[in-house]
Amino acid sequence: MTDNLKVGVVGGTGQLGSAIATAWLSSGEVAPQDLWISNRSGTAAGFEAWPSVNVTASNQDLADHCDVILLSVPPALAGTIGVSAPGKLVISVMAGICLQTLGDLTGSRKTVRAMSSPAARWRLAYSPWVAVPGLEPRDRTIVEMLFATCGSTDEVSDEHQIEVFTAITGPVPGFAAYFADCMVQYAVAGGVDPKIASKAVKQLLLASGEVMSDSQLPPAAYVQEMIDYGGTTAAGLLKLQDLGVDRLIAEGLDSCVERVRTIAGAD
Repeated sequence: MTDNLKVGVVGGTGQLGSAIATAWLSSGEVAPQDLWISNRSGTAAGFEAWPSVNVTASNQDLADHCDVILLSVPPALAGTIGVSAPGKLVISVMAGICLQTLGDLTGSRKTVRAMSSPAARWRLAYSPWVAVPGLEPRDRTIVEMLFATCGSTDEVSDEHQIEVFTAITGPVPGFAAYFADCMVQYAVAGGVDPKIASKAVKQLLLASGEVMSDSQLPPAAYVQEMIDYGGTTAAGLLKLQDLGVDRLIAEGLDSCVERVRTIAGAD
């Protein structure tokens, strides 16, 4: 438990904010009466199972009552959050909003920039984070604990890495869904029923994730193992390598990272 700390989520009924808050509640890490949610309507949609959660339409009301504030609103709306929180621990999962801007927006000198994903609802998210220099160990422990409840987490050394992870692990299923769809379409072109093809590929990704997560080996080790075996999969993997698929994926991810750097501005 967070030792009765009052924790608030600005944008708490949005897709990401509600996923993170649900993980905290369902794990017991944050007690319902210690959680505050703010949104424009002041309603608690999605939190009916926890009637003692505090709900408000005022972001400042939330900030006044909470020790830890998570900002989870669309990045283009960051300038409208209307939160003054000097002395409070402020964590942001808003893509593209840097630590300096977070401090300017909230008046807090204890800011953390992070990225998570809606997979937090099932406690399957990967949530890297970076803090302003000099953040106290107690605050670091709180951040680690809150994000560990959502799945896996690491503190990283600079903000650029958060931008990279915004592209790689922020969207779920993201790029994995694209690769899965390519495989489904291949199966369908080969005469497989679309429902069966989709079921098979989803199971493949589920099994692959379980196998890799249960080991310390990097993904490259599994690729090399299959190539060394020299079977049917090796033929396909070698062809993809010859075609430069790794380069194409890197170019796609580069585009994501570039978008992270501009997404907070008006389109």
